[in-house]
Amino acid sequence: MNAPLPVEVLKQHLIDPEICIRCNTCEETCPVDAITHHSNNYVVDPEICNGCMACVPPCPTGSIDNWRLVVRAEAYSVQDQLGWEELPQEKPLPVDAAAGGEGGQPMPAPQPESGLAQAPAVTAATPGAAVPPWSAAHPYVNLYTHKTPITATVVGNYRVTGADTESDIHHIVLDFGEQPFPVLEGQSIGILPPGVDALGRPHHARQYSLASPRDGERAGYNNLSLTVKRVTQDHGGAAAHGVCSNYLCDLAKNDTVQVIGPFGHTFLMPNHPQANLIMICTGTGSAPMRAMTERSRRLIGTADIGKLMLFFGARTERELPYFGPLMKLPRDFIDINLALSREPGQPKRYVQDLIRERAAHVRGLLADRNTCIYVCGLKGMEVGVLDALRDVVVQSGEDWSILHDALRREGRLHFETY
Repeated sequence: MNAPLPVEVLKQHLIDPEICIRCNTCEETCPVDAITHHSNNYVVDPEICNGCMACVPPCPTGSIDNWRLVVRAEAYSVQDQLGWEELPQEKPLPVDAAAGGEGGQPMPAPQPESGLAQAPAVTAATPGAAVPPWSAAHPYVNLYTHKTPITATVVGNYRVTGADTESDIHHIVLDFGEQPFPVLEGQSIGILPPGVDALGRPHHARQYSLASPRDGERAGYNNLSLTVKRVTQDHGGAAAHGVCSNYLCDLAKNDTVQVIGPFGHTFLMPNHPQANLIMICTGTGSAPMRAMTERSRRLIGTADIGKLMLFFGARTERELPYFGPLMKLPRDFIDINLALSREPGQPKRYVQDLIRERAAHVRGLLADRNTCIYVCGLKGMEVGVLDALRDVVVQSGEDWSILHDALRREGRLHFETY
């Protein structure tokens, strides 16, 4: 008698629509174009996804790290997923499911997968580390979601660029009162702007990096700060109205804001004594660098502090957020290098140019395994920074590929671009 063929089981990759903040990182990262989206959801095509895991580490919320065991013939289609408001419950498999099982026994339930627990292979699409520095504090993530946001009160909103410049960048302080909202340097939050989009749906959250350290913008207070640029143009220079950035920049003291998060489990500051930081940023990418710098400054006199080196790029000095306070920091505390691309009377300089100019100092820090590198700013700057770091290493007669692999493997090279 002919026995029935065993049922083929698929471990299907899914995105949690309740946690996803629609930042597009996964779609940009996927090397096989298995991820797509429409105005509501980001989804994974089961016919294309090969489970390479390249999209998992860059996701700031962990929404990408979800899996369901399903009969392959009954896999959730792209159209199914586009209509979801939440992930479906796990469905029982038929007893003759045989993918990985023996004698027609059902497969075991999937185990949680995380970039923290098991780092996926690093590819060209992920030039930075998939794990945090070994000594980083444990981060809390996704405590508040789209369905259960937390309310924060605006206690400060200040412009931090020259009033006569095009770059209208604000430093915004949010207070959470008695409600718990634990964060670490390098993490981010989501802001839910009020109103609806052109299709009548509530706006999705927009993500912003923290500009304050773990103990608050004001030490000992349950608050945090953001660095927000008012968006009036797209990357091509055409007129555009940033829904959330304009909303935030126009907030007044005592206004309330709906917040979700926190997000991020890899772009974190090391905790061990004598950790050195190389921080490379442009514009509002300075937010996490400010948080890490302020954390280090507050530790002076209470703990050992490693070396801090900052490469900060902007068009002019007046368009550098936090320029005044930055210049007041002691030079024996932080090594500041400003790359100005449109300063009158000066040649154009970018962060990668200054990295090469300071090659001897950069090379010395790279030789120390206590050194971590953080890069934050506009998407595309990764290439220039990596090329500059490679040139610095090659000039000393060393192999950049070996060091690059070690930096990623050990959680010492991190990128956050937008």
